[in-house]
Amino acid sequence: MGRLGDWVKLFRAGNCVTGFVGVFLGAILALNEFPTGDELRITGLLALSVYTFMAAWNALNDYLDLEIDIVNRPDRPLPSGRISKRTAAIAITVTGLISFASIFFAAVIASGMTDDLSEWYPTIAIWFLALALLLNYEDDRWLLGLKNRGLPGNLSISLSVGLVVLFGAAGVFDPLNHRAVALFIIGTLYNFAREIIKDVEDMDGDEGRTSYAMSAGPAKARTLAWSLILLSMIALIAPFYLEIFPGSHIILIAPALFTSMLVKKHIVLAEDTAASRLIKRSMTLAMVGIMASALL
Repeated sequence: MGRLGDWVKLFRAGNCVTGFVGVFLGAILALNEFPTGDELRITGLLALSVYTFMAAWNALNDYLDLEIDIVNRPDRPLPSGRISKRTAAIAITVTGLISFASIFFAAVIASGMTDDLSEWYPTIAIWFLALALLLNYEDDRWLLGLKNRGLPGNLSISLSVGLVVLFGAAGVFDPLNHRAVALFIIGTLYNFAREIIKDVEDMDGDEGRTSYAMSAGPAKARTLAWSLILLSMIALIAPFYLEIFPGSHIILIAPALFTSMLVKKHIVLAEDTAASRLIKRSMTLAMVGIMASALL
């Protein structure tokens, strides 16, 4: 069955928390305050839906990449045998069902808040769009198999992560809120860069898989990742310059910008793991800064 720590690793529980918080951030940006009442209940259910969706996806990714991870990450729960494939498959199914049930109950609450539930349909559409992106990422028999198509695969994962914020905003009936859209762009760019760096990390075990790093080489992949980091920094500054967020609040994202600039050193030195961790840290700091700006 595996120990608790093994399940935390399989589900990548820390990353799932980021998705959980991202839903609340989307709702906060749309409402300009922390949700309360039915809006809080909807947001909580959508956050649970994202958390379990991400947990199921992370576990499924390890399940499907078992042979690769025997080389790349032999200490992880599945390749090490601490969690069996059968047990992992059951856990993936259960968490996936919880995700679907959560959005269903959120829709029930939303139906009591409006005479026209079609206003809430974008929330459902975003959930299915994220599912479609991830299925097309993995499946190369019936679908696009983006995992083996280089940058389109990296982009599909990044878009699915960025959609979390729009999901939260849609749950409170404002999917195209300007501030939520701005954070969607920022999050997508950050994740796009990190996905490319992670592919460079995995090159030794990715034989047979066509990642951008494998086809273009690690040097070009690192250069592209750094270019995307620069774009993410521009995207982070732009909403404050355009007064989507108060210009005076730009100081709140200074830690994220400073951390982003530190990534270049590790990219130049080919320290991919350190670069990946700094990108994630900068993205977290950006979310904190933007949340603070929305609540002040």
